[in-house]
This record gives sequence, structure tokens and C-alpha cells, in this order.
Amino acid sequence: MAAIPVVLILGAGPRVGAAVAKKFSSIGYKVAIASRTGTGTKNDSGVLSLQADFSKPETVPPLFEAVKAEFQTAPSVVVYNAAALTPPSDPTSLFSIPAESFAADLNINTTSAYVAAQLAVSGWETLPADAKKTFIYTGNALNVQLIPAPAMLTLGVGKSASSFWVGLADALYSAKGSRFFYADERFGDGKTKGMAIDGAAHADFYEQLAKHEGDVPWHATFVKDKGYAKF
Repeated sequence: MAAIPVVLILGAGPRVGAAVAKKFSSIGYKVAIASRTGTGTKNDSGVLSLQADFSKPETVPPLFEAVKAEFQTAPSVVVYNAAALTPPSDPTSLFSIPAESFAADLNINTTSAYVAAQLAVSGWETLPADAKKTFIYTGNALNVQLIPAPAMLTLGVGKSASSFWVGLADALYSAKGSRFFYADERFGDGKTKGMAIDGAAHADFYEQLAKHEGDVPWHATFVKDKGYAKF
């Protein structure tokens, strides 16, 4: 009998994180979620809730250890959904954001995600060769679109940096059967969705990515009810 696959969702917010957890649970995955408010216990649906502060990358390895201890296997799918943005103290000044805040947001948007990818790849080596191994980073259009607003600084820097290493990882690992995706929901005309992102749309698309269905590139721009759309 094949082992039940496990998904680890880092950043379990009420929209994307919650919707992705519900979707993967419904298709037979064991689910673990991590957030600042994690409880360290399972809820009534069997979802393991873990606590982490992604501004501190050192809190990421214990999450993978906890998942392995609880489910006796490494997660085959890892979703990184955490994000941070610090507005400038002077709305007109890009450089009024303290360096400490810049660094903390970079940890959340990039460094902790990178650590999670390192641990995902290490865990994948213990899984069967035919297991679908997938890392999904919840991105947005800031890696390709410049929004001339100081408030976008730390989020844009983090998304841009992460899109580079996600794309590089997919180029290097896809031939081995492991996929890395930078997922970016758009409106049908290609415009960024911003705060209008749809949790259910992410969940449906992430299921497709986890199954490695379709010829979807690492820069996985998508539209609700349509799936991958090249922009």
C-alpha cells in the first residue's frame, strides 16, 4: 500500500493557507500548517497545527521534524505562503524603512522560504522515486512589475529574490521529477490581483501543480477557473 502523501503549508492565513489546507485534505493528503498562532496539536479535521515565526529562519527546521514525527514521512508537497510588508514611516520616502525591518521582512519573504526548500529537498530523498515532489511559493506580480510606491519595497524585494531561486531550482531539479513553482494569481487581462486574491482559486491550482499536470512553467501565472495563463 502506498503511503498517504503529506503537505506542509507554511503561512496558514485565512484565505490562501486555509483554502489550500482544506483542498489537500479533501484529496487524501495528511496536512500540517504552520503560523505564528500554531497550537502544536491536531484539530478536529486531523490537521496538524504548528507554531513558527518566519522572521526567524531557525524556526523552520523544527517544523519538518514535527511533521516527520507525526506522520512518519517527509512532506512531498511544501507550500510557502508567508509574506510581510513594512510601510515606511514617511510615506514619501523609500529609505525611511528601518534596516532591521527590511531584514526581518526579507527573512519572511525569502530566507525562511529558502530554508524550507532546502529541507523539502532533503526530505524528498527519503520518499519513493515515483512520488510527486513539489515546492510552491505563493508569489505575486512584483517580481516582474514595478509599482512606484515606497510601501512596496520589502515585499517586492522579497518576491523578486525568491522568484529567482525558485526558477533556478526548477531548472536544476525538474529533470529529476521535482518541481518548484512561483505561483502568481492574475486577473484575466494579466493585471495583478493585489488584495483581491482568491483562496479557492489558489487551492485548485495548487492541486494541479502538486500533481504535475499540464505543461506549467516555474513562473506559474494563473487565472481563477482557467488555471495557467501565460502573461
